[in-house]
Amino acid sequence: MRSETANPTRSRAYEMGGLMLFLAAAVILAALAFQYVGGYQPCPLCYQQRYAYYAGIPLLFAALVFLSAAQARTAAIVFFVVSLAFLANSGLGVYQAGAEYGFWPGPEACSGAQELSTSADGLLGAIENANVVRCDKPEWWFLGLSFAGWNALVSFVIFIGSLKSAFIAVERN
Repeated sequence: MRSETANPTRSRAYEMGGLMLFLAAAVILAALAFQYVGGYQPCPLCYQQRYAYYAGIPLLFAALVFLSAAQARTAAIVFFVVSLAFLANSGLGVYQAGAEYGFWPGPEACSGAQELSTSADGLLGAIENANVVRCDKPEWWFLGLSFAGWNALVSFVIFIGSLKSAFIAVERN
């Protein structure tokens, strides 16, 4: 334990937090690569699932900085906030994956289930506002999971890792 107080970057909390930061960065970079290089267009729920990464990556970095500055309690709070964000993100991924598997309906805004008006203006407005990318039809599968399924799984791993980092950081005090 003496080496952890001498060098906070050698602590288990720092290592776990760094691993979660690397994992989160790798996932969002892969998502962006699938979109901009692979041509897969995300649906509205896919964009919402990115919010945890956009907030979590700088927060994880901040938590590592707090650990380096020997502010383990502050780092633990930040890790805890990140874990909650990724728990919610995992739930959102499960929701979308369930809609893709047909377990429950997806949101009306991106499932193509909107009710069309019979007037010419209503039809024209519906065509102009049509969402081509559906949330309940996956564009990609790997090992039986879609993007949403993989996001649910990875987000849950980041939730567990961030939560563990928070508890380890608190133990140091």
